[in-house]
Amino acid sequence: MPNNFSTSALIFINGLVLMFVGKIKLNFIAKVLGISFLAAGLIYGIARFIPELATKIMPRSTTWVSRIDSFFINSDAEVMDEDYQKTQALVAIQNGSLFGAGPGKSTQRSILPYSESDFIFAIILEEYGLIGGASALLFYLILLFRAIRIFLKTESIFGSLTVIGLMFSLVFQALINMLVSVGIMPVTGQTLPLISMGGTSLVFTFIALGIILSVSRNSLEGEYEKA
Repeated sequence: MPNNFSTSALIFINGLVLMFVGKIKLNFIAKVLGISFLAAGLIYGIARFIPELATKIMPRSTTWVSRIDSFFINSDAEVMDEDYQKTQALVAIQNGSLFGAGPGKSTQRSILPYSESDFIFAIILEEYGLIGGASALLFYLILLFRAIRIFLKTESIFGSLTVIGLMFSLVFQALINMLVSVGIMPVTGQTLPLISMGGTSLVFTFIALGIILSVSRNSLEGEYEKA
């Protein structure tokens, strides 16, 4: 967790969703949430007021605090790299307007840091406009809808939870990337699945989709045997 808080938080939220879908008692989920918020508040407090101690325990804790403060407090502190990224991303979105500047006609691609990964959604909005961005969002929602259909048809508890867990993780990660690109969330470093550049991320995304398709196939085979 010290090196990648956003991924840890994503896994934690995914776990909560699986507990809810798996019909775990709500009071237990509430207790887990309460303990987690207390732990997060404690970590934030230590990193905020005792940065020397926090840095020894969690090297990147001060980075988390600075991102949170920059996003919510918006103080007169020096402009950070994250602020520059968000500013350039908003410029790209403004350039795109409704229909976009056209494929390959982005002016912010070479200016915006990590335009091929963390902020690729801003480039999509610049080149393809609001229509292109809405199409990308619709693509992920269709994937989630299909996964829910597989989940409902799968009799195996393990298979159904695997499907909803893997797909929710992908779609939620995509949603976080989009929210960061449009300036609604602090910078997290999460990529856009199936679109952002990155070999390792792409491989694991394909593995997740392959597992989902395998569960779907086994579910269909079970239906054929019953018929």
